[in-house]
Amino acid sequence: MRKEFVIQRIDASPDGAPYVIVSLTSSKDLKEGIQPQSQFDPSKMMDPAKMGDMVKDLNKMLSGMGGMMSGSRGTSLKIDMHEYKEMNLSVGDKVYLDLTKDENTGV
Repeated sequence: MRKEFVIQRIDASPDGAPYVIVSLTSSKDLKEGIQPQSQFDPSKMMDPAKMGDMVKDLNKMLSGMGGMMSGSRGTSLKIDMHEYKEMNLSVGDKVYLDLTKDENTGV
């Protein structure tokens, strides 16, 4: 199966290792106008009535991988720096992921 994505964000590794985190959004979602949820929505930050939501978002950020995958519709990939430079990736590029099942696993 082949899935089409658009690069939404490219982040350096949080631990300084030689890799990047590439955040992808389904091109289908972009065409339908569905926007991924942002951890830092300005309307949430300024509205005192939404303080509970802001605290939940902060907790998501502090747990796991900085909240990169929580609460979003996207996909994140860890890519070696050499592969990243070789592919010359940038935000907005269209990419494809091919998914295949290994028939030799015996499970």
